[in-house]
Amino acid sequence: MNSQLIQLSFDKIMQTRSYTVVILNGQDKKFAIYTDPSVGRTLQMFLTDVERPRPLTHDLIDKIFEGMEIRVKQVVIVDVQDTIYFARLFLEQDLGQVRHIVEIDARPSDCLTLALMNNAPVYCTLDVLNKTIAIEE
Repeated sequence: MNSQLIQLSFDKIMQTRSYTVVILNGQDKKFAIYTDPSVGRTLQMFLTDVERPRPLTHDLIDKIFEGMEIRVKQVVIVDVQDTIYFARLFLEQDLGQVRHIVEIDARPSDCLTLALMNNAPVYCTLDVLNKTIAIEE
């Protein structure tokens, strides 16, 4: 098992009526994560800095983090089974002299949105990258 981390970048987001495809790129290999269209619209809003008339759920979470001085440290996509991806959200908070880092199981789409909002790096393990099906354009 290889848990070496590979940094990922966003390549593009494509929308259809029934799903959203998020294309990620790592070590010159592009792969797709499929998610709900509403999640895709939210991701696109954050990628394009669209003004939102009302706060969305991710805005609420982000403001709670900000108020509690919690930083989104990184996102790691840790597993893929069939076409379902699993991710971990790493949060960091300094309490006095002690730095706490919390690892939370979360949907990759939520993690990607929070990472975008906070300019946090997104990784996957080498094992996950090796299991993904490459997207050829």
